[in-house]
Amino acid sequence: MRITQIETLLLSRMHEPERQWFTSKYRTVKADCPVVVIHTDEGLTGIGEACAYGVPLLISEWVDWLAPEIIGKDPTSHAAVPHPNGRNSAYDCAVAGIDCALWDLKGQIAGKRTADLLSPTALDKVRVYASSGCKYDWRVRPEQLIDEALEYIAQGYSAMKFRIGTEWAWDGVTVDRFLGLVRELHQTVAGRMELMLDGNQRLTEEEALTIAKELDRLGFTWFEEPIPQTDIDGYARLNAAVDLPITGGEQYRTLEQFRPYLEKRAYGIVQPDAGWCGISEAMRIAEVADRYGIHVCPHSWHNGLMAMENAHFVAALPKPHMLEICMIQGPLQWGIFSQPPAIEQGHLLLPERPGLGVELAPDVQERFPYVEGHYAITVER
Repeated sequence: MRITQIETLLLSRMHEPERQWFTSKYRTVKADCPVVVIHTDEGLTGIGEACAYGVPLLISEWVDWLAPEIIGKDPTSHAAVPHPNGRNSAYDCAVAGIDCALWDLKGQIAGKRTADLLSPTALDKVRVYASSGCKYDWRVRPEQLIDEALEYIAQGYSAMKFRIGTEWAWDGVTVDRFLGLVRELHQTVAGRMELMLDGNQRLTEEEALTIAKELDRLGFTWFEEPIPQTDIDGYARLNAAVDLPITGGEQYRTLEQFRPYLEKRAYGIVQPDAGWCGISEAMRIAEVADRYGIHVCPHSWHNGLMAMENAHFVAALPKPHMLEICMIQGPLQWGIFSQPPAIEQGHLLLPERPGLGVELAPDVQERFPYVEGHYAITVER
């Protein structure tokens, strides 16, 4: 079997005003989804979602540039797999999409789920957590965050991750005021769901330490990216100061980028994303993290195909934890599939079909035509 063609489908959907979400100074107005499609001479087709943060049009350009080196090769051969370099995000996202599409193909060729190729003891389902907390506004009823958590409990989710809201300087928000909302949320869910916080790298180390100590006291599951990601020593100090895992690394695409964080114990949990680095590199990162006794819980913040890539990755881990499910991506997220996977009682069920187990809907490009432009606009108050 040989690879005959590689293409990138660029998909978008504008958010209705009520679906737009807001964090820091940015209002997100659309959803994007770049899908790499690899065709073979025997009729099998593999698909992989590249992280849209790499910019869809640039990702497509890199896929086209890489294609001549891949076309004609055996899809099961290591020679067909390009590698991320950690220097160019569009290139690395293109590589990730290609790598995931190849894993989809490998599973179909072998007649096995991708997770079963990655590990002989892979799970049939993975626990998922609701990821959002991006709609509450400190100026307009921040308690919306609590309403949102209760909605997820009603939907069967047993864990939720939220963010720190709109720009604090706009409304004089302090650490104390933020922690007041956190305590109210914690009291309201009353042990019915695990809670995680994502700082989006917006805090100082002093602010982060105060918050981390309170999250630790409240029994939070982790505190994600509280300070700028390049401050490795700051992360190491925070991670050593509390029992609560300090997590991060979603934007890193190579094992080499993770190395100093592992060596300095800067992360309690590492969070690579198959849509950023590919399944192959994610597995490398997970294997070395396990050597350091550090768990892996991937970032997975876009559409359903990226969720499936990361679901197979999680299912194959030696110590599987949870999979992130973006709750605010809109109809594009699962509408790209002819039949989306089932999520039941807080778990995503891996389809029995070989490979990643999903296929694109035949009319996906007609329903979700690509819209150029950035996914968010900057707001000033």
